[in-house]
Amino acid sequence: MDTALYAISAAGAWFGFGYMLRLQRRQPSQARRAMCVAFAAFAVGITLAIPPLAAGVDELAGLPNLAKVISHSCAMTISVSAEFMLLYLALPPDQAATRRRRWMWVAGGAFTAMMGLFGYTLTYDTPVRLTVEYATDPVVFTYLLIFVTIGIAAFCFDIARLCWRFARICGRPWLRRGLRVTAVGAAVDLLYVINKIIYLIAYGTGSQPTGERQIAAVLVTISGLLLTIGLTMPAWGPILTITQRWGDLRSHRRLAPLWRDLITELPGIELDPTLRRPLTATRNIDYALTRRVAEIRDGRLALRQYMDLRVTEIAERAAEQAGLSGNERQAAVEAAHLACALRMHRAAVVAELPHPADNLHRPAGGYAGEVAWLVLVADAYTRSPVVAKTLAATRHLATQDAPHHAPGDARR
Repeated sequence: MDTALYAISAAGAWFGFGYMLRLQRRQPSQARRAMCVAFAAFAVGITLAIPPLAAGVDELAGLPNLAKVISHSCAMTISVSAEFMLLYLALPPDQAATRRRRWMWVAGGAFTAMMGLFGYTLTYDTPVRLTVEYATDPVVFTYLLIFVTIGIAAFCFDIARLCWRFARICGRPWLRRGLRVTAVGAAVDLLYVINKIIYLIAYGTGSQPTGERQIAAVLVTISGLLLTIGLTMPAWGPILTITQRWGDLRSHRRLAPLWRDLITELPGIELDPTLRRPLTATRNIDYALTRRVAEIRDGRLALRQYMDLRVTEIAERAAEQAGLSGNERQAAVEAAHLACALRMHRAAVVAELPHPADNLHRPAGGYAGEVAWLVLVADAYTRSPVVAKTLAATRHLATQDAPHHAPGDARR
């Protein structure tokens, strides 16, 4: 189990390293350089944690625990690199440099002590392993305690704290999400530390509980994947918004026929004529789509007194004959109303039986639901036979023979 989990983590780590190295070559920066170092250390360390590979390295070098020590050194390198990157993101350069020097002393001291203890174990007549099962040996116990408390816990606690705090004030959405995922990954690393300490104490006092390797493998895998995702998310996350932008562009285009007829008949509802230029709208698609949705709604409200209840009955019958149901039927009826209301507005004929003032469809789903609903209406406006049949059946309502009142006429 632990072999498979470490192999999965190693694959993710090497992928993350390759991805960040590619970005660093294209757009070099200190933050990306630190992440490249962190991912390289993670990839090497987690690869050497795979039991068969670790055994092979020890046998080849003739030094017991060499792979374990290299893996632990890589784990500390990950923590230090991530800490340095976050310090420069969260603090002014002078404060970040001061904190960086402080953490270098902490990491350097811990690493020196660990190397000294590892060297001492090489003098043993009977080799020991740097695992919790040998925690009855004071040297092994001290080595592992320094590693998990100073080498891992101290850094992960500060990383989780900095990530969560900086995410609150960060203005870039994908950086904010990445920081939060990284904070969760660091918190899972703290669970790894707690698990290790519990087993250290248990074995140090003579107990022999089982399952430590499996629990550690699960926690390392989860933490590693979360850290990989969180640290790389600011780079690849914006790519996901391309699909959303493509959807917004399609919605903007599909709303165009209805919107164009509305602003032609009611030019006062258009607030930003620069968005008529395709390139301007494309560059600011969020704003352009929001404006188009708002202007269609404003146009609908402006046409309310030209919407006749008799159109509803005729459009409902046409929709039933067309076999429409649900939202498609409701959208076709709404589109027919808008088409008839535009024609009556051109003829300056208000409705004899106007719609109630509050008869405005409010779709579920917030803004996204609003866009989806108006796209249905716009599609029906341009293509639905219900609209054509309703226009033909209500032609008499906009003729000169119909009661002809100006909007707001007191005779109504």
